[in-house]
Amino acid sequence: MRLCTFVHEGVQQAGALIGQELVPIDTALGDDVGTLLQNGVWLPELLEAARASRHRIPSTMVTYLPPVVNPPSFYCIGLNYVDHAREAGLAVPDFPTVFPRYATSLCAHGSPIIRPQCSDSLDYEAELAVVIGKGGRHISRENALDHVFGYSIFNDASVREYQARGSQWTLGKNFDATGGFGPAVVTADELPAGAHGLKIQTTLNGETVQSGTTADMVFGVAALIETLSEVLTLRAGDVIVTGTPAGIGWTRTPRLIMRDGDECEISIEGIGSLFNFVQDERI
Repeated sequence: MRLCTFVHEGVQQAGALIGQELVPIDTALGDDVGTLLQNGVWLPELLEAARASRHRIPSTMVTYLPPVVNPPSFYCIGLNYVDHAREAGLAVPDFPTVFPRYATSLCAHGSPIIRPQCSDSLDYEAELAVVIGKGGRHISRENALDHVFGYSIFNDASVREYQARGSQWTLGKNFDATGGFGPAVVTADELPAGAHGLKIQTTLNGETVQSGTTADMVFGVAALIETLSEVLTLRAGDVIVTGTPAGIGWTRTPRLIMRDGDECEISIEGIGSLFNFVQDERI
């Protein structure tokens, strides 16, 4: 099942994406994928709600939102592909590198990634996003995937200059409207366990600039859930994005930086494609 959050005729709602049509889910259950999960709605109820609805909306008539509009927490994992760590000139970590994203930094499929005025260092990063369906603490690796509701696509667009200004990456990763997210959450039952072995790639203006596989993650989905839940309580609607493969623009010679008018598309096998265009910040 593929679930999206969108606005149609001024109303925010969640719905199942079937072909090129969206089947709205009763807003009493929740008006985005995150609130559906926070309200305890799980796959059987969602399937029943979608089957019960006779309303169909062409996907061309909606404005997409990030599938989880206001995640309770949004965890990013750095340097989680060996080849990316090497291209950055950094050691492959023996423990996950974790930093946060905030809701104001997210943007939807089809909407612009905003290039800030203060720095010409905006870079792309293709990432697998994990949406938590059932929270918990001290989750074992063996049981971790039972807590995953589904998977989506994320573009962890980064302002490298600000990322490198201190020992923490948070500012460079949280400029407003730089994190492309969506368009859909694909439920875990439709993908290999832990979304393992899926092709992931980025195209910028039609040219492939990243190409890898989720099989090359240093820490897989189950390991990340286990480690995070040793420290904190994961909650329904939390999102974990799992790092990027090699091919970022900042380490190239000459550097490849995203600029106004660029078109960036990230695709993950079995999940789909996330499209954003780049637009200069307007003050």
